[in-house]
Amino acid sequence: MSELMTPALAGAAAGLGVAMPMGAMSVLLLQEAMRHRRTAVAAAMGIAVVDLGYAALATAVGPWVASHVSPVEAWVRLASAAILLAIAAHGLAGARPEAAPPVPAPDPAAAPGATRTTTGVRPAKAFARFVALTAINPTTALYFAALTTAQGASLGTGPAGAAFLVGVGAASLLWQQSLVALGSLAGARISATARVWTFRLGYGLVAAYAVKVALPLP
Repeated sequence: MSELMTPALAGAAAGLGVAMPMGAMSVLLLQEAMRHRRTAVAAAMGIAVVDLGYAALATAVGPWVASHVSPVEAWVRLASAAILLAIAAHGLAGARPEAAPPVPAPDPAAAPGATRTTTGVRPAKAFARFVALTAINPTTALYFAALTTAQGASLGTGPAGAAFLVGVGAASLLWQQSLVALGSLAGARISATARVWTFRLGYGLVAAYAVKVALPLP
């Protein structure tokens, strides 16, 4: 059991690294939570499902790629680390306070009963919408592809890969649902300063991962 803890924790860190930077999807999720908590819960699940799906695809392909490039394995790790560092640097460069778009206030005319009558439709629509919006972001796919290719050997076994995916899915879902709770309770947009710090923490994790996979150097 203890040997699965390392890939599970690695997956959790990877999931947080891709989920924490508060971009457009996080703002949309906060806005949805301020309007309808139940639809926001479904939307958060949609984001986490895409993160998990990209991680699963990359975990399946990454070890195969790594096994076929064993003579230059160290250089593959270095290239993967360079991609991760580029993602982190690009994200950190944009981590500056800026005016956030106005958040629509909850509609006071919407009675509680009106929300209940649409719960059979709205959560499903929100889930599908956020799955589609998250899936078209190429950074997520590139992030997991670089990460899992660099760690191909350690994720080569089924249990280790499964533990890694559990960590990714759990961390991403926990973060997204935390944003839902924040949006539904606060009733106002998150401050610009807080958004900047989530960028810094998230992309800091990505940079730390890049250093980890790069060592030892070729």
